Amino acid sequence: MNMNFLTSTMELTRTDPAHIGTAPLTSVQPGNSTSETKSTKKKSDFENFLLSAMDQMNAQQLESSKMSEKILTGEEDIDIHDVTTAMAKAQMSLSLAQTVIDRIISGWNELSTTR
Repeated sequence: MNMNFLTSTMELTRTDPAHIGTAPLTSVQPGNSTSETKSTKKKSDFENFLLSAMDQMNAQQLESSKMSEKILTGEEDIDIHDVTTAMAKAQMSLSLAQTVIDRIISGWNELSTTR
């Protein structure tokens, strides 16, 4: 797993001179379309990390399903211990993903209520 996101710093867009940071000030007008800024903005390291983690979790789920299907149909000689290990890995990654999503949502709710 790539942990480069921990060492890099991310800067938020500053719209108020009182906000801390070194990023240049930008003006955000109410009613402006944010689709232009989203299309020109590149993905952040955190977003890339979350997307790659979700891809890995999905791959583990698919691998577990394929192995279960192969052992049930008997098309290949697969050890039951390999299937059990794959299912445990898939369950663990799904549980971890659910925990991360719950923590992100609760963190967002805390931030939005403290405004």
